[in-house]
Amino acid sequence: MSLCPEELEVLQLSLRVAFWSVAFSLPFAVAVALLLARANFPGKTLFDAAVHLPLVLPPVVVGYFLLLLFGKRGPVGSLLDEWFGIVLAFRWTGAALAAAVMGFPLMVRAIRLSFETVDRKLEAAASTLGAGRLAVFTTVTLPLALPGVFTGMLLSFARGLGEFGATITFVSNIPGETQTLPLAIYAYTQVPTGDEPAMRLSLIAVLLSLLALAVSEWLVRRAARRIAGHDPDSRH
Repeated sequence: MSLCPEELEVLQLSLRVAFWSVAFSLPFAVAVALLLARANFPGKTLFDAAVHLPLVLPPVVVGYFLLLLFGKRGPVGSLLDEWFGIVLAFRWTGAALAAAVMGFPLMVRAIRLSFETVDRKLEAAASTLGAGRLAVFTTVTLPLALPGVFTGMLLSFARGLGEFGATITFVSNIPGETQTLPLAIYAYTQVPTGDEPAMRLSLIAVLLSLLALAVSEWLVRRAARRIAGHDPDSRH
């Protein structure tokens, strides 16, 4: 199955958008997941609902709000443009932002569940040995939560590859700039001669999604084996 230069460009752009969407949102997802897993504060239920809102909202609504906020005339977008010369609307960076927002709840949920399964006794033991909070988190909590981190990253990556509604609303469907796999497939279905390239890109999208899920499962199992290997109880 050979791809024409335009289809290769679409594939490369899609991978770049999905990669940077994960890279950008990962630190925030870890922080939010840890907050939801460990902290109790007024309005926690409302905050949790807001984090997961993109899962239930129509993607077009999310894209519309992104356009209102990060468009050149939006309160955030105008400041980014004026102070830093950064424009997100109708740029591939905006597509990455849209993918990050849509994949964020999936990443947070997976990481939060992993944090909740960490044995707090191991953290307490590290603290009694003189480790500070940051040291406990980086040497005990985060390594034990790696399966959930990996799962969240891969789920968010796959979600970014398939993002359509928020992307097309926020950054439009511009070939070479914002036209990712689902947008290109949609464009090809609108022309009489587009069946063949649409099928090729659809098969690629399926293969990439399956690969992301397979890698996620492999990483989870590898991390679980590593954690079990360091578990004192596993040696008996």
